[in-house]
Amino acid sequence: VIGCVAGGTVAWLVAKTEPVVNTFTYGNINIDLTETTGTNYKVIPGTVIEKDPKVTVKAGSEACYLFVKVEKVGTFTGISYEIADGWELVEGQTNVFCRKVAAVTADTSFAVIKGNEITVSETLTKENIPTANPTLKITAYAVQQENIADAATAWSKIPQPTNP
Repeated sequence: VIGCVAGGTVAWLVAKTEPVVNTFTYGNINIDLTETTGTNYKVIPGTVIEKDPKVTVKAGSEACYLFVKVEKVGTFTGISYEIADGWELVEGQTNVFCRKVAAVTADTSFAVIKGNEITVSETLTKENIPTANPTLKITAYAVQQENIADAATAWSKIPQPTNP
């Protein structure tokens, strides 16, 4: 009887913490490529053609490698342009340019063509104009900076189309 009475008064020491809740959010990169000057241009000797493609890294995007791939299709006789300041040719590429962009809190835009202009040579003549119209195709890409050492490695992360 004494043991039952003593055992009934024994209490266990118990403790409990408040939970620690961890929330994981996913990083994100959003870009946009726009142009306000149209897509069809007349090539006339001695003229400057306004062309204003720009890439915008959207607000809330993580730090990224921002790329533009500039593809010339056809013969560009007498037509010239330069890539805007801040872009660097990606090692091992001939038409892919990159710039590093820090994380952005507001939309941030970057021009692709220097001065937003393409120049047509004054010496261009009817005889040396190619029979097919040349085209300029610009595509933008972005890849996270974190855990990627350089632009060439970042470019290699972008899936490239395969030719059958």
